Amino acid sequence: MSSNNPIPFGKPQISDCELDAIRDVMESGMLVHGKVTPAFEEAFAERIGTKHAVAVSSCTAGLHLTLFVKDIGPGDRVAVPAMTHVATAHSVELTGATPVFVDADPLSGNMSADLLDSQDEPLAAIMPVHYLGTPCDMDRINAVAERHGAFVLEDCAIALDSDYKGRKAGNLGLAGSFSFYPVKQMTSIEGGMVSTNDDALADALRKRRAFGYNRALGDRAKPGIYDVDQLGFNYRMSEVEAAVGLAQLSRLDDFHAIRAANYNALTTALAEIEELTLFPGQHETAQPSYYCLNTVLPKDGSIDRDQVMDHLKAAGIGFSVHYPGAVPLFTYYKEKYGYKEGQFPVAEWLAAQTLSLPLGPHLPEDGVNRIAAALKDALVKSRSS
Repeated sequence: MSSNNPIPFGKPQISDCELDAIRDVMESGMLVHGKVTPAFEEAFAERIGTKHAVAVSSCTAGLHLTLFVKDIGPGDRVAVPAMTHVATAHSVELTGATPVFVDADPLSGNMSADLLDSQDEPLAAIMPVHYLGTPCDMDRINAVAERHGAFVLEDCAIALDSDYKGRKAGNLGLAGSFSFYPVKQMTSIEGGMVSTNDDALADALRKRRAFGYNRALGDRAKPGIYDVDQLGFNYRMSEVEAAVGLAQLSRLDDFHAIRAANYNALTTALAEIEELTLFPGQHETAQPSYYCLNTVLPKDGSIDRDQVMDHLKAAGIGFSVHYPGAVPLFTYYKEKYGYKEGQFPVAEWLAAQTLSLPLGPHLPEDGVNRIAAALKDALVKSRSS
């Protein structure tokens, strides 16, 4: 069935399953500290194959909380990609540690393992981001971490269900942090999850996401009586969010299958366009999460991205950019650390020439064909103008 309605970049898939789950929580009167959040944590951990999953208020909160629990702070150096959402670097900056930016690999967009390996000064932690949901070269990254005596914290914000050599993202380092923002592979309205196989880390995360209470609500012999034996935050997830997340998790196989099919169809439709570099590409050892498809225009600027954007917008095709700048060249980091244009050439190319196209289950039946046709038309018009 064809439709001329606009196709947004992303749209949460909310059904009666989620609405019923919300209603059940609201009617229970237990909006936090209930049984739904632990159930969501258990189901999520089982999905990705880790011993523990700790629900938090956002992926950024999960990254920051893990660094905080691991005593990362002033004097520590933490490797992060130059091509990522700024939240990755911000979580380091908020601890007082120094983010060490590593340029991207031109074949994957991920943190370059070669450049990471060339770091001589000690690193306390390494934070690989699975760019567009394609796993990084985790064998090499873990080897570098071992050499430095560092731990690995995966930023899995858009890597849910991606796979590296038979293991899922979030199960490839000490810990991983996921995002459930509304347009991600699944949503909990807002929220995140930290995965780990480390018992002590999981216990510390659970305590410090809730102010550092020594006893959880259900463990208090007398209501309202507790001690605080460590510093913590208010990074908890509500029961409503957990209920939505649990419902979405039950539908994730279907979501993932649709995304994969849309990815295969769209990459096939665009394969003939020589000027485009497509991310994520196919890898022998890594399976992407099919969050979106990046179409990257030539480095020489021969195609004007702004004109392409205007044509897509006029055609009702939603798009995004992942990401709009190399993080060290954003004003805050540029002014604080003195970075200059040209220091991160691959990240700068991706930032300047990327257009991210939708793959989600919200696409109509003719969505892939409409997206491909609109992009091809936009490229023709941009070349001739």
